[in-house]
Amino acid sequence: MKKRVLFVCVENSNRSQMAEAFARMHGGEGVEACSAGSAPSGRINPRAVECMAELGYDLSAHVSKSLDEVSGTFDAVVTMGCGDRCPWVPARRREDWNLPDPKHLDDDGYRRVRDGISARVQALLASL
Repeated sequence: MKKRVLFVCVENSNRSQMAEAFARMHGGEGVEACSAGSAPSGRINPRAVECMAELGYDLSAHVSKSLDEVSGTFDAVVTMGCGDRCPWVPARRREDWNLPDPKHLDDDGYRRVRDGISARVQALLASL
């Protein structure tokens, strides 16, 4: 049975989008991954698209969406440090990764956040 994982941040344009992509990359057919935002920006940050393209993933196909567009129960819900701005979503497991929003970081900083997300997603999937 597929594991359902939801990644949540405020804008759903950087961190949660990359986490969704890594869950798809690392989890393959065994994972149903999605992401959403508590106040979605309506677009994917072009820097996130560029950073993921460096790893061979096309993030431009993703859509920034609201938590209102997500339903069901999840095996894991991961928030990216949005605190009280991330509402409760039914899940068997909840984690808050408290990652910095990379949108104002330089390229190296952005890549560090991206690579940290990749490592955390791998560890999460291994533990489910």
